[in-house]
Amino acid sequence: MSYIFQNARILNPLQQLDCIGSIKVASNGIIEAIVFGNEPVAASPDDWVIDLQGQIIAPGLFDMHCHFREPGQEYKETLESGSNAAAAGGFTGVALMPNTKPVIDSPLGVAYIRHHAATLPIDLEVIGAMTVGSKGEHLAPYGKFRSYGVTAVSDDGSAIQNSQIMRLAFEYASNFDLLIIQHCEEKSLTEGGVMNEGLYSTKLGLKGIPEVSEAITLSRDLLLMHYLEKHKLHDPLKRPRYHVAHISTKAALDLVRQAKCDGLQVTCEVTPHHFTLSDEDLFHADQKGNYIMKPPLSSVKNRAALLEALADGTIDAIATDHAPHASHEKECPSDQAAFGIIGLETSLGLCITELVEKKVITISRAIELLSVNPRKILNLKPILFSVGEQANFSIIDPEAEWTVTADSLKSKSSNTPFLNRSLKGKATGIFHKGNINFELQSFLRRNQHNQ
Repeated sequence: MSYIFQNARILNPLQQLDCIGSIKVASNGIIEAIVFGNEPVAASPDDWVIDLQGQIIAPGLFDMHCHFREPGQEYKETLESGSNAAAAGGFTGVALMPNTKPVIDSPLGVAYIRHHAATLPIDLEVIGAMTVGSKGEHLAPYGKFRSYGVTAVSDDGSAIQNSQIMRLAFEYASNFDLLIIQHCEEKSLTEGGVMNEGLYSTKLGLKGIPEVSEAITLSRDLLLMHYLEKHKLHDPLKRPRYHVAHISTKAALDLVRQAKCDGLQVTCEVTPHHFTLSDEDLFHADQKGNYIMKPPLSSVKNRAALLEALADGTIDAIATDHAPHASHEKECPSDQAAFGIIGLETSLGLCITELVEKKVITISRAIELLSVNPRKILNLKPILFSVGEQANFSIIDPEAEWTVTADSLKSKSSNTPFLNRSLKGKATGIFHKGNINFELQSFLRRNQHNQ
């Protein structure tokens, strides 16, 4: 018995593939055959045939920045509910940030997540804490992390403020080829802040977060990287690698551009909410809690800079920073609202609606940002559409029109500013670990019935 995905648009930027064809996958998940063109793949009576009618088969989407809240805050999200939300959004894998309760700052936490991930429909990669308890004081055991398959460390939500500790993190991480993922925020400037500092924070009477706080921390980190490179204070074959999480300002983008020109190993990601919304949207919103996040929604000018950076290649990946919260943590005064929103189920639709449909980027570039590059940045195995490779697909209908509703979400939380928003483009399912998930299941049964 095999699965045959026919009449698909097979799209894989890594292989420069973009053509009509069919893919046959064995029951163990291994690709058996790929036929390009309109000629169907030969099917036996026991095979399941799925006519995709031009829908896209893309390498499984991967979100490199998620929070599933387990262990410690399962009332917001669990590994299971988060995985179901990811699969519904077209993701076949995610990387989980370590700021759970307790913080994932030892191999024990990594082992916990890997154990529970075995039966889930998607892959869960673990990002270890950069410092013990993410307190910025003592480095976590990077060597032990590496032996457990961890490829990146981060104190997401809390940038290291001490420059000496940050220097040691660069040197220690490079010894184990670990990527450093930094949440760039100068805390002395942002303490007590709620939203972007500017006209709208003044009108609302809310304490502002100055946008320069992002660039200050980023600049400090890049100066350290330059210093370590110049003085060769590390093994030349083990250079520091650095990734800017949820970049949100033009000043930070300019720093990344220059760092890349200087030859530093620097990458960055952007979230769909930052390239879609601004602080003006927060000002006009009735329920403001779902517009509160870090970094905050910035100015229209910074949003335009993000779109430009997506188009010119400065931004390397799109990540959701999926951050579930219970309703009581958002339906409260703005200065008491928890930071963060969910994003796994709206990411693809926002990318197609706001970027592809508006011709900021092509659909191929979108897949590169949502799938190929995140895996490359984290040193994960690339997905290839070749005979003998493990099938790992996202099935995408770029023409599907749908509305985001709380009832339709698979996440345990519904804290998103995009409720009731109409989007174009949707995942109709994933094929991973030898299984079909979500909408394609009913589509598959209809095809078998019609044979």
